[in-house]
Amino acid sequence: MRPYQNAMKSPSLFGMRLTCRRKEVVIAPTELPSAINGQNMMDRAPSVGEQSELPFPASLPFGTANQVGGVFYEFFAGAGMARAGLGNHWRCLFANDFDEKKAAAYRLNWDAVEFLCRDINEVTLEDLPGTADLAWASFPCQDLSLAGSYKGLDGHRSAAFWPFCRLLAGLGQQNRDPSLVVIENVCGTLTSRKGLDFIAICATLSENAYKFGCLVLDAANFVPQSRPRLFIIAVKDHLTIPPDLASNESGGPFHTTALKAAYLKLPSELKKCWIWWNLGLPPQRNVDLSDIIENSPQSVKWHSAIETNRLLDMMSPLHLNKVHEAKRKGGRWVGALYKRTRRDQAGQKRQRAEVRFDGLAGCLRTPGGGSSRQFIVVVEDGGIRTRLMSSRETARLMGIPDEYKLPDNYNDAYHLTGDGVVVPVVRFLASEIIEPMLRAN
Repeated sequence: MRPYQNAMKSPSLFGMRLTCRRKEVVIAPTELPSAINGQNMMDRAPSVGEQSELPFPASLPFGTANQVGGVFYEFFAGAGMARAGLGNHWRCLFANDFDEKKAAAYRLNWDAVEFLCRDINEVTLEDLPGTADLAWASFPCQDLSLAGSYKGLDGHRSAAFWPFCRLLAGLGQQNRDPSLVVIENVCGTLTSRKGLDFIAICATLSENAYKFGCLVLDAANFVPQSRPRLFIIAVKDHLTIPPDLASNESGGPFHTTALKAAYLKLPSELKKCWIWWNLGLPPQRNVDLSDIIENSPQSVKWHSAIETNRLLDMMSPLHLNKVHEAKRKGGRWVGALYKRTRRDQAGQKRQRAEVRFDGLAGCLRTPGGGSSRQFIVVVEDGGIRTRLMSSRETARLMGIPDEYKLPDNYNDAYHLTGDGVVVPVVRFLASEIIEPMLRAN
């Protein structure tokens, strides 16, 4: 679960202009970190391959011109990444998570008195003040993936979806139901238990008088991390949907084959509630993995030669060849590495180190053991250096600005960042669908 929301006390907004399919979105520069003496970060951004100890140089869209904000609840709030993505023009009425460490980080960064650290099973309607325009819910994903053995919505952790639904239904009975609901989770939600979990989610939204549709967005369009996620965007069935926000049929990169297959499995009554959201194309990502790594990280140390060789020895010939190819090409190459359990030619399970040098990190995962942590590999001048990815680097991969205060403990920081939604993805959805819906209604 996660505990965070709206925008930070004074987040930095970076000036940039994004051209989307429907409109031009202007990201307005506001307060910048004192570390760069008021200069625009984009003026100081290093080229790919150049290291920098400046704050994260990416142009992250935390706010837009002509903003239409609202008030919102954030359930399973975690590190407040949905809050950061929505921006300062949104106001959080209520935030919730059960994790005490995440709650401490949330309150530290957001100065949030509206945060309730409590199991969602124990949250009541009386805890939810006012009426929200939006309810955001990034409920636990473990049971919808291999990590939870695909137990689905009946699993111990992902079953937290049901008390959220209870609260949503209760708000409807009090005529306080949010105009929009966004549910975010792993793409395995589409296929969990042969699609029955996805049907159950859609049926619950329909029962509460919502129309809905889905999009699959990969964070790699925004930050140097491969992280595809499913976003279910639901609106009250009486609301007007502007014609440019929806289509009569699927189309575009965000309606994946798996999503369309899940739609086809829906009962006919639920298909009548379906919306094919028409989402503009995202801006071109202008940051690679090499841009976000730290020269002298504080939370981790570079490995010894023995430790680096141990990782190299764990590589299959295919991945070891990637390292040798980087050395052959010369220059500086930055890669990301995960340890994974694979079967060898004899069919025996063994731990392997798998590396990539495509400018992206693998999907961050919450550390349940050493094998789930991601490593950095730097090949330069014929030498090879390795280390764990630093906690600040994991935050940058999630689009969290450098002024965000992370927990001092490495595992706590890694867990906090890896268990969240990517900030600029939230901002993109807000500017392209959520805020236009509010303007229209």
